[in-house]
Amino acid sequence: SKYEPVLRMHCADFQEEPPEIFGWTEPVAYEPVYTLGANIFESMEKILAPSILAADIMRLGEQIEAVKNAGAKYLHIDVMDGEFVPNFGLGVDYIRGLRELTSIPLDLHLMIKDPEYKLPWIGIHKEDIVTIHYESTFQVQRALDYLVPYGCKRFLAINPATPIGQIEEVLDYIDGVNLLMVNPGFAGQKIVPSTLRKAEKLQKFLQEMHREDIILEVDGNITKEHGATLRSCGASIFVAGTSSIFCTDVSHFGEKIREFRKAVE
Repeated sequence: SKYEPVLRMHCADFQEEPPEIFGWTEPVAYEPVYTLGANIFESMEKILAPSILAADIMRLGEQIEAVKNAGAKYLHIDVMDGEFVPNFGLGVDYIRGLRELTSIPLDLHLMIKDPEYKLPWIGIHKEDIVTIHYESTFQVQRALDYLVPYGCKRFLAINPATPIGQIEEVLDYIDGVNLLMVNPGFAGQKIVPSTLRKAEKLQKFLQEMHREDIILEVDGNITKEHGATLRSCGASIFVAGTSSIFCTDVSHFGEKIREFRKAVE
């Protein structure tokens, strides 16, 4: 495979810095995990990831059950540290609690500074997606490497003002890109208009780089209308928050999800 040299390099990096320094107490098997296009991504299925930041904490269990029954394949979790973004979001104890509530894999959006040193706190599962921001660390490639032992999908988030070309040198280290349609840190924002054009540019960029296998996730004010537009730009994962699902009573979640899914199919 054309990715084998990349895999060998990843493994070599970890041998230089044993996992014990990150608090791992069990041996880590450095096996190839760069499985682009595997599992649900193979068919480029259109996937909704309900954003738990927008959920009603008093009815959290009921709402998670509702989105599960409607076919949600991921729960989007915004982790914020008050430093990389000017807000605090869902923390490690909250994530542990979610694991007890549901078996739905998590789409962990880490809006935190130096994420590579905090990964062991989170309890990452191999079925999860873990997204870090390009601007969150001085060593993006190495931070992505630190995710290898977990076997999860590795995504890189780019903000509305982040140039697309910034991701070129790490394309071999990621499974997907999370294109932020708003500036990170707060729910309920309106879309930054230029990001719709940026989605088109990103699709063309990936085609030019012969990397159509990279998954495109879109996050921020994803209405049905925006979802349909972004689907034509190659988006396959749509973060669903206050603009789509969590704008109504839980009894209508199933209907809202069906409407959204119809719009992006």
